[in-house]
This record gives sequence, C-alpha cells and structure tokens, in this order.
Amino acid sequence: MTRATWQPRPDDAETLRRFFGQDGRLLTIPSKHVKKLVVLNQLAQSFELGKVYSESEVNEILRGFHDDVAALRRYLYEEGFMMREGGFYWRDGGSVDI
Repeated sequence: MTRATWQPRPDDAETLRRFFGQDGRLLTIPSKHVKKLVVLNQLAQSFELGKVYSESEVNEILRGFHDDVAALRRYLYEEGFMMREGGFYWRDGGSVDI
C-alpha cells in the first residue's frame, strides 16, 4: 500500500464546506477522486498518529461522520491514509497540524 502524501490545495476549504454539514457529518462521499482525497484527509485527522485502533474503534469514529463506515474505512486504507494488519488499523498518511 502506498502512503498518502497530502498536498493541500487552495480550494480544499470549499470542498470541505460542500461535503460536510454544519454538524460535522459527511453529507455524501465524493465520487471525484481529488475531492474524495480532500475528505479522506479530513477524516484521517480524527485518528492519532502512532495509535493502533481495533476495527470497531475505527468504525465508531467514522460513524460520527457517515453511516457507511465500511466504505470510509476501505477508502482510508486504499488511499494510504491508514494501514491495517490482523484487524488493527493505524494512521499512516494525511496532513499533520504543527
């Protein structure tokens, strides 16, 4: 799996406003790849770097954003924002606040 290297773009904030409601929940999962990466980067921020999560913990966090936790978990893994092994997940990509 390739690690996600995130390069923020000027229109990311607008993309986030379009796809997240005022309550912080994801209104819909973007179909366009670039927009999906913006959303996945935002979701990845919900996971602490260096912490290992069980699948149920990942699901619980993602459920706060959208009901289709399986799709979000799969996209985070496929795009390299998270890694997994033996039912455990950890954040491996995305932007980092400094």
